[in-house]
Amino acid sequence: MKLLVSAIEPSANLHLREVLKHTKEIELIGIFDKRIDAGTPLYDITQMAIMGVVDAVKKLRWFFKTADKMVDLAKEADKVLLMDSSGFNLPLAKKLKEKYPEKEIVYYILPQVWASRPKRVEKLEKYCDHLLGILPFETSYYPSGKAQYVGHPLLDEINAVCHHEENRGCIAFLPGSRKGEIERLMPIFLEVRKQFPDIRPLLVIPPHFSRDQIAKLYIGNRNFEIVRNTQEALSRAEFAFICSGTATLEAALIGTPFTLAYIAKKFDFFVGTKILGIKQVGLANIILTHHNGTTLHNELLQDKVTVDNLVKEYYNTDRKKFTDKAKELKEYLDHGSSENVARIIMQT
Repeated sequence: MKLLVSAIEPSANLHLREVLKHTKEIELIGIFDKRIDAGTPLYDITQMAIMGVVDAVKKLRWFFKTADKMVDLAKEADKVLLMDSSGFNLPLAKKLKEKYPEKEIVYYILPQVWASRPKRVEKLEKYCDHLLGILPFETSYYPSGKAQYVGHPLLDEINAVCHHEENRGCIAFLPGSRKGEIERLMPIFLEVRKQFPDIRPLLVIPPHFSRDQIAKLYIGNRNFEIVRNTQEALSRAEFAFICSGTATLEAALIGTPFTLAYIAKKFDFFVGTKILGIKQVGLANIILTHHNGTTLHNELLQDKVTVDNLVKEYYNTDRKKFTDKAKELKEYLDHGSSENVARIIMQT
C-alpha cells in the first residue's frame, strides 16, 4: 500500500513511527520525518515548522504551493493519512476530497474543536472518511458518527516512571521544538539554571536538530547536559520546566512534577485568549478539566515567565500530586492507539 502522509509536527512523527510498527508492506509519500525508513518525503518536517499566526502568514504562499504538490502526489496513493496540524491539513483535506472524491482520508489526532473554532467539525466530517480521536471526550463533538476514540498514542510510547524522591538534584529544561519558543525561553532558563549551581541540569533538544542549529538556537547550552530523548530526561528529573506541547502530557503520564512556561508572540497570545477564547494551554490540565474538573500543574504565561516565578514553582510544587494524577490519567485515557490506527489504515 502507498500512503500519502501529512505529519508536520515532531510529535506526530513519533506517533507515526508507532503506527508503522503494526503495518505491513506500506510505503510513505508526502510530508514526514526523513529519518522514518518507509519512503522519501516530499518535504522533511524541519521545513514545515511554524509557530503562531504571524509565522503562518509569512509562509502562506509556500504552504499553498506545498498543498498543491501534495494533491498532485496523491494520485499515486491508495489512502491518505493526515495527522494533527489542522491549519494545514484541513484545507489539504478539502483539496484532496474535491480532486479524488473516492480516495479514503484518515484524520488522526483531531484538532481541539472543543477549545476553539468548533465550525471545523463540519469541514472534518465533510472531507474525511475516518476521524480518529485521542481523547475520550472529543468524539462527542462529531454528530455524523465518523469520529471514534482510538486511545492516546503516548500510552504506547511511555514506559518510563519518575521516582522524583530518588532523582534529587536533577532538573529538566524543555524550551520547546520551534525556533521562536526556544529563543524566548532559553535566556530565562539559563538564568534559572544559575539559581541552582549544585543541580544536574538536563536540556532536552529534539533529535532532528543538527549541531549547527543547536549552537545558534540554544544559547548557553554548554551549561547543561544535553539529552535528545524527552522521556529519558523526564524519568531522570525530580522536576521540569516545560514549554507547552506534547511534553507536558508526557511528564504528567510519567509522573514528573513540572511547571508549564510559555511565551507567545503578543499578537498570537491576543488571538488565542481574546478571540479564540483559549483558557488552558497544558494538555494534562485540559484533559483533567474535561474528565472531572480538576487540574494538575501551574501555567505561567507571557510576563509571568520570570526567573523568580520559576524558582518559586520549583520549591512550592506539590510533588505527590503528580504521582497520583499520573495513575488517574492513564486510567482515563485507557489504552494506546497505534494498533487501532494501523488496523483502520490497512483495511481494504
